[in-house]
Amino acid sequence: MMENTAQLLEDSLLRIWNDRDAQRRLEIMKDVYATDIAFYESNDSPAFVGHQAINELIGRLQAQWPDGFKFELLLPGRVNHNIQEIRWRLGVPGDSPVATGTDIATIADGKISALYLFLDIK
Repeated sequence: MMENTAQLLEDSLLRIWNDRDAQRRLEIMKDVYATDIAFYESNDSPAFVGHQAINELIGRLQAQWPDGFKFELLLPGRVNHNIQEIRWRLGVPGDSPVATGTDIATIADGKISALYLFLDIK
């Protein structure tokens, strides 16, 4: 039976991207991401491939964020066969978000194999 929740994508956003501990993020990635996961940040740049590359990207981004910044779900994640989708906001909870967007993931063998970011332009 196919799962009807986007739990992997929710874990990616809330457990990995919100965690400020690089080693803990890498451990969580083993359960959520395929070893050769590709993260596509934009159509103008190449993919970040693998746990280490994504972990380093997260660390660089988090270094620019003030304390208290985190991702929150705007709506529960959705799934359609091997595709998961989630809408999110980034900022200090309770304040206006500094960014919103959508993540789309493809799932293979029970893990996220590709992750696509669609950033809302304000």
